[in-house]
Amino acid sequence: MKGYNIAVVGVGAVGEELLRVLSQTSLPINDIKVLARASREVEVEGRTYSVRETKPEEFDGVDIALFAGTERASELFAKEAVKRGAIVIDNSATFRLERDVPLVVPEVNPEDLDWHKGLIANPNCSTIQMVVALKPLYDRSRIRRIFAATYQAVSGTGRDAIAELRQQSLLQLVHSEEVKMTYAYPYRIAFNLIPQIGSFNDLGYTSEEMKMVQETHKILHDPEIKITATCVRVPVFNCHSEAVYIETEEKITAEEAREILRRAPGIKVIDEPSPLSGRSYPMPIDADGRDEVFVGRIREDPFVERGLHLWIVADNLRKGAALNAVQIAEEMHRRGLLGK
Repeated sequence: MKGYNIAVVGVGAVGEELLRVLSQTSLPINDIKVLARASREVEVEGRTYSVRETKPEEFDGVDIALFAGTERASELFAKEAVKRGAIVIDNSATFRLERDVPLVVPEVNPEDLDWHKGLIANPNCSTIQMVVALKPLYDRSRIRRIFAATYQAVSGTGRDAIAELRQQSLLQLVHSEEVKMTYAYPYRIAFNLIPQIGSFNDLGYTSEEMKMVQETHKILHDPEIKITATCVRVPVFNCHSEAVYIETEEKITAEEAREILRRAPGIKVIDEPSPLSGRSYPMPIDADGRDEVFVGRIREDPFVERGLHLWIVADNLRKGAALNAVQIAEEMHRRGLLGK
């Protein structure tokens, strides 16, 4: 079986996670090349990688180029990599809404890979985990409306944000010092919530919130779904959580929803709503380092006949970014779409 030559572009939090996931994949790999703005060495899981400066010629002979998410790198080099024969799977927002670029979550819309033109977009982290949980329910009954509130970990911003939360927490909790300086965020994140992820538009929605709307429409091929979202940055190191409410065309009971989701690929249901069961819902500490999308708190709306609530948790660096990108490559391999 042919082994693929793979390039990982970027070695931030997502880039490092890509290297971890690639070390665990069943995808046949011949060589992994790591590219970034400057040459250096990085160590991931005990293995040292020699990082090379990203240049167009570095993509010669590359079969799969996994861009970790820096929009500048994607703008400069993604289409150049395609010209040189690579299949590009891009984690940035640069190409997600372009009509001729598939936006793919393998458990949800793998068939969209069949019409790729060398470039595939990886959706936003908060969108990925939501659509993984909603697609099996959508297949049972079309979803007419979605209300989502996200509680997003600082790892979604990158390593500097992780360091900032750690430093601020130490200053506040251990040393009782007031935090005055912030770098990753406009306000202190330790022991605080920031109801803004991205920039605001004229309607008062942030770019992160609009990503959830537009990307969900594209992935589910249903622009008529009414979607609204409020995205909040929370002082959690890793793993995003979401409170999602849906209204369906036909009634889906909570028990039916649990059974549908238990059978769905990529989902783990933690939900036994009994006063005697103890904790029966997923939390970020359950999802950290895991591949699955966790779903719990599944319950019917007592005031709306076809309303359903869900609590959705996933590792945003893995399923929300690196793992989904590698799963796209694996699905393309299964479909015989690589090397064409």
